[in-house]
Amino acid sequence: EELKSTVLQLRETVLQQKETIMNQKETIRELTTKLGRCESQSVLEGLPGEGKGGGAGRKGGFSKNTMGDLSRAPAAETLSQLGQTLQSLKIRLENLEVRAPRMNSSSQTNNLKDILQNKIDDLEKQVLSRVNSLEEGKFNPKNESEERGKIESTLTSLHQRISDLEKGQKDNRPPDRFQLTFPLRTNYMYAKVKKSLPEMYAFSICMWLKSNASPGMGTPFSYAVPGQANELVLIEWGNNPMEILINDKVAKLPFVINDGKWHHICVTWTTRDGVWEAYQDGTQTGNGENLAPYHPIKPQGVLVLGQEQDTLGGGFDATQAFVGELAHFNVWDRKLSPGEVYGLATCSSKALAGNVIAWAEANIDIYGGGTQ
Repeated sequence: EELKSTVLQLRETVLQQKETIMNQKETIRELTTKLGRCESQSVLEGLPGEGKGGGAGRKGGFSKNTMGDLSRAPAAETLSQLGQTLQSLKIRLENLEVRAPRMNSSSQTNNLKDILQNKIDDLEKQVLSRVNSLEEGKFNPKNESEERGKIESTLTSLHQRISDLEKGQKDNRPPDRFQLTFPLRTNYMYAKVKKSLPEMYAFSICMWLKSNASPGMGTPFSYAVPGQANELVLIEWGNNPMEILINDKVAKLPFVINDGKWHHICVTWTTRDGVWEAYQDGTQTGNGENLAPYHPIKPQGVLVLGQEQDTLGGGFDATQAFVGELAHFNVWDRKLSPGEVYGLATCSSKALAGNVIAWAEANIDIYGGGTQ
């Protein structure tokens, strides 16, 4: 029911945004047409006339109309530039609205977007009014300069506020302050989860990651048990894609997260047919099967964050170390639904904590200089 409701809300949002975009395209088309007419009119009026007086008359006419161009053509050019600026701002605002369903949409953010949209609409009206004045020949250089200054000032303010809004969305991040930071590739910086995993026939493992390490961000976590160091590992090593290992069996994950920004990732798996799913920022990006089918995750192991274990609780290799920041590492002994994953990625108030491992400072021991 929750997933159905989410899908219906997203569908309604997309339809509303489509209608808004169509309306805005029509406004921009009308504005562009009028600007084109103004520019054509200014060019035509600047051409030599066919008046009396032969060549001298034409020369005089050219001189006079060129003087007219000094006031009229720049005005049309300015209007064209303003139109282009408005169109650019509208596109950026539309992009923000399209991305909004994937973010934690607050009433404050929605109000800001409404204010920005209203300002853009007001500016369009002002530009259209100036176009009409230019078409009717009502032109005053002094008033024109004052109006242009006011509009350009408002555009600058709009640009800054949209940039701030874009920056806020791009810097999507986990909801609380407790996080682990591994600034260097070492074989001694790591964190250990105090609690081991039980025997599991299914799991969901979710976390927030931020890294731009190259090549490869390393190993966000590894779980080793006696006799099997690669019981459960998430690793991006060298130029290979990120992989999930279960009992040494491998699946490649279609994550694109090595960009220095926070990303929420989840991997779900069930022992039946070895079916797995991968989610990035709340959206499923890949799935497969036959990943260690009918092999239960073994209990009584060691769960390490930031290093790949070659032996139980050790044998770290600096080239496989995680470099970056990690937060909200949670483990469940079941497959989460797409709606539950989406709630985690958007920091929903209904977001769940792991029923096997829940992210909390008290559950983590930090070693070797990793910071929190």
